[in-house]
Amino acid sequence: MDTLFNTKFEGDPASHSQPGVQLKSSTYDLQESNVNLKLTIVSTVGFGDQINKEDSYKPIVEFIDAQFEAYLQEELKIRRVLHNYHDTRIHACLYFIAPTGHSLKSLDLVTMKKLDSKVNIIPIIAKSDAISKSELTKFKIKITSELVSNGVQIYQFPTDDESVAEINGTMNAHLPFAVIGSTEELKIGNKMMKARQYPWGTVQVENEAHCDFVKLREMLIRVNMEDLREQTHTRHYELYRRCKLEEMGFKDTDPDSKPFSLQETYEAKRNEFLGELQKKEEAMRQMFVQRVKEKEAELKEAEKELHEKFDRLKKLHQDEKKKLEDKKKSLDDEVNAFKQRKTAAELLQSQAQQAGGSQTLKRDKERKNSGFL
Repeated sequence: MDTLFNTKFEGDPASHSQPGVQLKSSTYDLQESNVNLKLTIVSTVGFGDQINKEDSYKPIVEFIDAQFEAYLQEELKIRRVLHNYHDTRIHACLYFIAPTGHSLKSLDLVTMKKLDSKVNIIPIIAKSDAISKSELTKFKIKITSELVSNGVQIYQFPTDDESVAEINGTMNAHLPFAVIGSTEELKIGNKMMKARQYPWGTVQVENEAHCDFVKLREMLIRVNMEDLREQTHTRHYELYRRCKLEEMGFKDTDPDSKPFSLQETYEAKRNEFLGELQKKEEAMRQMFVQRVKEKEAELKEAEKELHEKFDRLKKLHQDEKKKLEDKKKSLDDEVNAFKQRKTAAELLQSQAQQAGGSQTLKRDKERKNSGFL
């Protein structure tokens, strides 16, 4: 990009350890002579660096759709200021392809297929000095064949305008462009030119015999810039707008093929929304009533269990109390029986003692009587 616009853009190189694909957008105001250009460059940081690349295209598609949505919201306003609106829609996608010389990666085919209905894709073979001229020619043919066989629609330079039909037709045959970038200037002959110095020689960026950089710059900036903007608006944005409005329920005609009134559409959507809202409200009310009933049933069941547990404990307490009372009565009976036995024993002992004393007196009396005789 620095080479393409002959400018040193800000930004540090990103690492290849990103957890996901992130889109980084930067806007610059460029000026050359009397021409002013507001340029927005969006980099897909981390694209293709993950082990699982299945969803790598999604952040890119979502970003492009977000710019379309922002433009649509501005367009739908009552007071529009589109002439002063900063249009952030993506007008060109420079899709860089690794110079493998073999075939396109599955990631490239899937991503370009997802993007071809949303943005103007211009395929570019990066670092094209990494392969020979013969390999490069075969690689271009291979890429074109794979794009056609997989139904990928890349941007074709328009040939309907006679003033540019010849040059654009020629340039379409050179797609994908094989480019080399360099901001280093070397003295070649009597001129300072952007080039890359290697031990085996020098590759000139602006030499069409070395690469297609000049063709890319000519087609992108000088010849077809307005057509890229027009294609974005009339093709890609219109497709997004149509699909979005159809999702919202807007149509050009009613079932009777009569013009569809915006007011009628609004009222129909409003009534539909209110109907859905009422249904949701009724469903939530029914759900609330059902949950209240379920909770009441749970509480009643818990109360019943508590009563049953209380009755069990009460009966157990009564049984224990009866057992204790029976045991106490048994002990009282034993004590009374013991007391009765004790009393009887004491009485017998007393009687025995009295009987023994009477016999002793009788013997003494008999001895006395016998002594006097």
